[in-house]
Amino acid sequence: MQPVDFTTLTAARAELLAEWVPAKIEQVYQRDRYNLTICLRTLKKRGWIDICWHPQAARICVGDPPPRIPDTFAFSDRLRHQLKGLALINLDFLAPWERVLDLQFAQRPGEIPIWHLYVEVMGKYSNVILTDAQNTIVTTARQISAKQSSVRPIQTGQPYEVPPPLTNTAPSLSESLPRWQERVSLVPGKLARQLLKSYRGLSPNLARSLVRSANLDPEQSNQSLSEADWEKIGQKWQEWLQILENADFTPGWTKDGYTVLGWNLIEPTENVSTLLNTYYTNEFNRQTFAQLHHQLQQKIANLLQKQRQKAEKFVLRLQESDEADEYRQQADLLMAHLQAWEPGMKSITLTDFETGEPVEITLNPEKNAVQNAQALYKRHQKLKRARTAVEPLLREVEAEISYLEQVEDHLAQLSTYHSPEDLHTLEEIRDELIQEGYLDAPQRRSSRSDESQPYRFQTPSGFELLIGRNNRQNDYLTFRTASDYDLWFHTQEIAGSHVLLRLDPGAVASDRDLQFAADLTARYSRARQSEMVPVVYTEPKNVYKPKGAKPGMAIYKHERVLWGQPHRANIYLNGDE
Repeated sequence: MQPVDFTTLTAARAELLAEWVPAKIEQVYQRDRYNLTICLRTLKKRGWIDICWHPQAARICVGDPPPRIPDTFAFSDRLRHQLKGLALINLDFLAPWERVLDLQFAQRPGEIPIWHLYVEVMGKYSNVILTDAQNTIVTTARQISAKQSSVRPIQTGQPYEVPPPLTNTAPSLSESLPRWQERVSLVPGKLARQLLKSYRGLSPNLARSLVRSANLDPEQSNQSLSEADWEKIGQKWQEWLQILENADFTPGWTKDGYTVLGWNLIEPTENVSTLLNTYYTNEFNRQTFAQLHHQLQQKIANLLQKQRQKAEKFVLRLQESDEADEYRQQADLLMAHLQAWEPGMKSITLTDFETGEPVEITLNPEKNAVQNAQALYKRHQKLKRARTAVEPLLREVEAEISYLEQVEDHLAQLSTYHSPEDLHTLEEIRDELIQEGYLDAPQRRSSRSDESQPYRFQTPSGFELLIGRNNRQNDYLTFRTASDYDLWFHTQEIAGSHVLLRLDPGAVASDRDLQFAADLTARYSRARQSEMVPVVYTEPKNVYKPKGAKPGMAIYKHERVLWGQPHRANIYLNGDE
């Protein structure tokens, strides 16, 4: 993840200063342990400023409104108590080339600040600290004790101390290019690395971007540069400093991330805040998605393993119960031939009544013939009772396995993060598992009132095809969205998505439309690796949810069968047909 460097922070600060100072503080909300958002209102607009002290993504920019769930953090509560209703009157750097912003608050614009909120954007040392006018720490996002850091402890009640000063030379427009070249080339090494070592205020990403913008290789030695090369990179150095001095930034996307300098630009963005908010939101969503997906995948795999083991045991017990009649027949034979029994016998061979074949019966030598027969009758009754008890348990376990396989299939389809909708869909799967009792509810989780959206495709005739991405969507499509004119598709006795072909009144789907729907239904099922997959379709009125059934489970009647080809669906998705 690309960290916010001094240049990016300068661009963000310039934008905030121009558009949001002065502004009234209306609300303070903490999203999680690393993210704070402050609601500001100016004479022209209202918005939320995000402040993050995450070790990999510390930043400040205009962000999205917070979710409508309670804020229980003590840090934001203290900030809310001290700052609400005040005015943000200034936003300035604490010291030249330091990544520390001083947000100053007063009763109204033009007055002396009574509170300072220091936003330290310094990688793993990032922090947010509130002090009073005398610079005494009132509250902080991260308390740093003397045991944790003897250089700079940060605790409430103590005076605020600035971070240790940087020792490298500060970049300057007044420095001549020959002196700059002498400093960078003094020690042999890789060009980008020597820029970092020689001056403060640069990040590895900025140093590489600067070198590439001069059409040079960041990894090449500073000793291999020609005079023309030094002139090109020197011009870029001066251009960078000029951009900083004039606050003339060009935010946008690059091949590897983002830039605010306009170098190596692939696509520009509206402003710096949009750039930062989009980049870090997507990066965090991607990380959250990967962690949650792995967690759910492991949980489902473990649950399936346990349920399949239970099913195997139940099947084994049913197989044993199939021998019940055999024990009764042995008992009948033994009772009919009591005279053939002798004390101490461990087995006896008797002729079967019906087949005339010899039947060997195992005996307990400590029991007589009648007692052995009674034991066989008891064994017969016990196995018969076992079948009566085990069969409903096996059906219950098989239904559980079917449901878990359905969830497993949705997770397999949702293996990669592409958009916030993917994370939302995955969170709905998690919430469903919590609701069904498979997962414990976390103390704090994101909450969205809107529903996630299914996949949407268009058939050859232009009809809309909707495909559920999780069980919540499956139920919604089948039992709430579907109309009497639509067609419902599902793989036959195979876990997969519910698919709905939307038809207008009087419209008739062509064979190509039906095959298109069948192919995509097969593609979004557990049988997606097969060549041919049986797919059923019927009117939505013929689809029912059994009483007490889990989400996404349904039964159907009056179905017709098509053969779907998942590989052909892949051609549709790639736009080749």
